[in-house]
Amino acid sequence: MKLPYEWQIGWRYTRASKRTTGNGFISFIAFVSMSGIALGVAALIVVLSVMNGFQKEVRDRMLSVLAHVEIFSPTGSMPNWVLTAQEARRNPEVIGAAPYVEAQALLTRQGAVSGVALRGVEPSLEPDVSDIGKEMRAGKLTNLKPGEFGIVLGADLATNLGVMTGDKITLVAPEGTITPAGMMPHLKQFTVVGIFESGHYEYDSTLALISIQDAQALFRLPAPTGVRLRLKDMQRAPDEVARQLSHTLSGDLYIRDWTQQNKTWFSAVQIEKRMMFIILTLIIAVAAFNLVSSLVMTVTDKQADIAILRTLGAQPGSIMKIFVVQGVTIGFIGTVIGVSLGCLIAWSIPWLVPMIEHLFGVQFLPPSVYSISELPSELVASDVIRIGVIAFLLSSLATLYPSWCGAKVRPAEALRYE
Repeated sequence: MKLPYEWQIGWRYTRASKRTTGNGFISFIAFVSMSGIALGVAALIVVLSVMNGFQKEVRDRMLSVLAHVEIFSPTGSMPNWVLTAQEARRNPEVIGAAPYVEAQALLTRQGAVSGVALRGVEPSLEPDVSDIGKEMRAGKLTNLKPGEFGIVLGADLATNLGVMTGDKITLVAPEGTITPAGMMPHLKQFTVVGIFESGHYEYDSTLALISIQDAQALFRLPAPTGVRLRLKDMQRAPDEVARQLSHTLSGDLYIRDWTQQNKTWFSAVQIEKRMMFIILTLIIAVAAFNLVSSLVMTVTDKQADIAILRTLGAQPGSIMKIFVVQGVTIGFIGTVIGVSLGCLIAWSIPWLVPMIEHLFGVQFLPPSVYSISELPSELVASDVIRIGVIAFLLSSLATLYPSWCGAKVRPAEALRYE
């Protein structure tokens, strides 16, 4: 099928070289515009893929330690936790429930002191709500036996305190005993019976687990603090499941989902992602401005050709189509190259970044600063489509003014000095 002459001329201008146009600078500017669009699209895809991967990786590592939903009493203890767990399990989305005790404490050994988030757990039920049992680097979660005062530490916490399994460690509880000399903290010696490594530095450096019976005895609690739940689909926790539980559970209880426990972090990631999208979209906009300058110079250089076409009967709309085709073609090719390059780099990040770190002896994500030590990447199809559409629309809009300038060329004035 034969294409309209506007398409043929526009495509010929797009493929034109110095030999056919007589002006290599215009061809160079067109190439720069196409490259700018491609690089902008690729950069945006790679950055958003890394941010998506970072968010997913940190979230998954958080939820390997945290529960999807926590139910607790405002009084600090829940005597009827078994009833609450049974009522929660009636919800089809709930697949696991376990009691817990939550408190703050200090751990000390040979002059080393660390503040910890202490969690009392039931070893037989904890695997139903977290993956800590699968992340044990030494020992087992079942080594937490009531009355033996064993403790499981995060890997970084154990390193900071210089302990291994079998070592003794002193726990200082804030709930002390009143003596004539004043309030004395409650000290208790524990034996390290396990070390876990979740891959999330915040929890590996601050979380310690003990038997729930030992926690109740240590903090003088008559019952567990609350119940932790695991859901089939954690994405339904913030709205649907938490709202359903608030209507079906009996008693005066508080419900907290995983997004509320780390609300600041997740909000910050969403804001960062949004701002990075806007900032990097400006790169594509700059490339579109280069496309404007390229087409304007092409129009100026082709005024004689435009005048001849007009004298042969071409309408102003047809002249506009020629340069629109040229600009849209450049934008489309640049967008396709950018999407292909961005997807390729995003897919290669899991092995490409470690190779660069090994070659240059650097570490992009120190675990002491960031929550993870490896650069993740998750390519989301909706992000790629959105980026490609925006880049193509910007490049298409950039063709309107130069095309309008071409349509306004007057044949008599253009051919006066030819």
